[in-house]
Amino acid sequence: MADRLRLIEIKNKKAYFEYIIVEEFEAGIVLSGTEIKSVKNGEVNLSDAYCIFKGKELFLKNAFIATYKFGNNQNHLERRDRKLLLKKQELKKLKRKLDERGLTIVPLLFFVNERGLAKVIIALTKGKKSYDKRASIRDKDQKRDLERLNKYR
Repeated sequence: MADRLRLIEIKNKKAYFEYIIVEEFEAGIVLSGTEIKSVKNGEVNLSDAYCIFKGKELFLKNAFIATYKFGNNQNHLERRDRKLLLKKQELKKLKRKLDERGLTIVPLLFFVNERGLAKVIIALTKGKKSYDKRASIRDKDQKRDLERLNKYR
């Protein structure tokens, strides 16, 4: 995606380990007043989150946004379904690919841009097999060892 100034960034590290990323999309997200304040404090967890279609709309399920500690009785629910904002043609494309293959939609990155808008980078993903996960761990270890060697030279 475009390299823009991002004030807050929350990554879903589990998604990069569990899934093979096929295609990425940037989506807006509908949040209430106390939710955006919690997001700007960095109190978001995407590790168990996923996306589902309800009719023709896409929703982010099971994403944790902590309650705002200075909120009142109008505070939000922590794990409510949140609507994602995408273009109609992107929604149709995602729906079509979900129906024809064994793919799923997972959030990869939650960020607030320079205009103060909350955005989510979602990805069309395919689940990794256990041998793929072992290969990912091996590659990560080799890369870390190479960086250590280069650092001390």
